[in-house]
Amino acid sequence: MDETDHDIVAALQIAPRVPANALGEILGVPTSTITRRLKRLQDERLMKVVGRFAWPLILSGNPQQLWICCHPGQALDVAEQLKAFPEIQYIMTTSGSSDVYAELFPLLGTNLNDLVSRRIPSLAGISSVETQLVLDSKRVALSWRLQRLNSQQKEALGAHVVPVNQPPLRSTEDMTDLEFRTMGELGRNARASAAEIARTLNVGSSTAYRAIQTLLNTGAVSPRVEVEPGAVGFPLAAIVSLQIKPKSIGTVLDTLAAHSSARMVSMVTGKAPVVFHGVFTGPQQFAEFLTEDVGALPGVQAMDTCVSHRILRRYWMDRDGVRIGEQMEGLLRR
Repeated sequence: MDETDHDIVAALQIAPRVPANALGEILGVPTSTITRRLKRLQDERLMKVVGRFAWPLILSGNPQQLWICCHPGQALDVAEQLKAFPEIQYIMTTSGSSDVYAELFPLLGTNLNDLVSRRIPSLAGISSVETQLVLDSKRVALSWRLQRLNSQQKEALGAHVVPVNQPPLRSTEDMTDLEFRTMGELGRNARASAAEIARTLNVGSSTAYRAIQTLLNTGAVSPRVEVEPGAVGFPLAAIVSLQIKPKSIGTVLDTLAAHSSARMVSMVTGKAPVVFHGVFTGPQQFAEFLTEDVGALPGVQAMDTCVSHRILRRYWMDRDGVRIGEQMEGLLRR
């Protein structure tokens, strides 16, 4: 990926559904080049624009973070076994106090107790599992941005952001059959046009357009760019768990959520209530973050750090280095 590719990714992070001609005008690149680059990035599995489903529509409870210790030499085997669980939306092998870190999202119909107390701990190669309930997320991955564009470009892209200006849908039962099927199509490709969805679902374009707008305006689907940070200059992924004095937890969460390296910042159960996921250009930048940014936080009593060896799955899409696989089926249930 070159500088133009990076600019395209940065622009789509702001306005994932911006038309190619408008994107070209904003970036100062011919529309034909934009179209060709978008096709190449997607054909080579370097970038996807998918739809993030609102959690109340697909989950029966809050996510869980799993910290897994493995028998010597078994970490990668354990990580591969975790791929069999549709509830596991993120998997990475790590250095640090745990060998594998995973995120479990209890999809509708999931027997969560059976998963965390029996099925996952009994996988071959696991010696122990620590499960932490996510109480609050101050920042989620779709908020991470490449800092490349100027203020005029960002303002122009803002005009192409579909607003969330309608009351949220409470469940998939509140949707029509067409809206439910459209939600699935946007989950796979959030740049799909009304004409494309109309052809796929065999309905009129105006009908498909209304379904798309309902899903976007209610926040049922939030378009997000999927790109491995390593492909755009941030090869080091790390997690920092912080023990914080209770009165400082809110301040620390807000401060870390505003940091440019943050992909996810959560408050969780357990002895370290603040968990920070970030991406960095390398060890030096990560070291500076720990000494200067974390070091300046109030109320920090202790911290634990782990660095990713390999990302195997992110947002229900398996990863092969920087290349992105297909999104798992079965996330939407009624």
